[in-house]
Amino acid sequence: MTIDYLLFDLDNTLYPESSGMQQEIHRRMTAYVARYLGISEEKAAEARRSGFLNHGTTLRWLQLEHGLRTTVEFLEQVHPEDVEPFIPENPALTSFLDSLPYPKAVFTNSPHFHAQRVLERLGIRSCFTHVFDITFNDLEGKPHPASYRRVLSALNVPAEKTVFIDDAPSYVQGFIDVGGIGVLIDEFGRYGDLNAPRIPSLWELPNLLTGLP
Repeated sequence: MTIDYLLFDLDNTLYPESSGMQQEIHRRMTAYVARYLGISEEKAAEARRSGFLNHGTTLRWLQLEHGLRTTVEFLEQVHPEDVEPFIPENPALTSFLDSLPYPKAVFTNSPHFHAQRVLERLGIRSCFTHVFDITFNDLEGKPHPASYRRVLSALNVPAEKTVFIDDAPSYVQGFIDVGGIGVLIDEFGRYGDLNAPRIPSLWELPNLLTGLP
């Protein structure tokens, strides 16, 4: 098949879930929700899970159901300023990405400043033509269909010739639903029920791409 673009998620995709970064972001989100709603962190964690299922992101849930207006404050507080403790340098990653013979972009529900920190830490910003963050999509990110369509429109590529790689099953399914090719990063083998190609790490991507029909 012909592939026009590779579209990568950021967190838990360009570096392993086992890094602990996403767990730290989730911890900060739960603490923020607890403060904002005036509830315990245990109840905040339960509320976040429900809100995420209904709206796709914690931010969107807080905006639509709880009137959050301080979105910049939220994004700044839940994303660590220092990513080095979570993400080790990976000199081999640049050459690995450059070896994939397709143009590449990043599509993340994180804010641009977090994406820049991560990409700079990994030394791979130059590997990507674009970085599409949550503000590009007016804070309505994955898995909303419009978010995928905006990114595809900006790249001027059809969904059916674009491969999207993400670690969240609902986000991969969302891309498949708009006609794209979804690939799941499933580091710990938790998501056997998703009908999509899956790999345990990014390093397995070349073999998967050559086997696509």
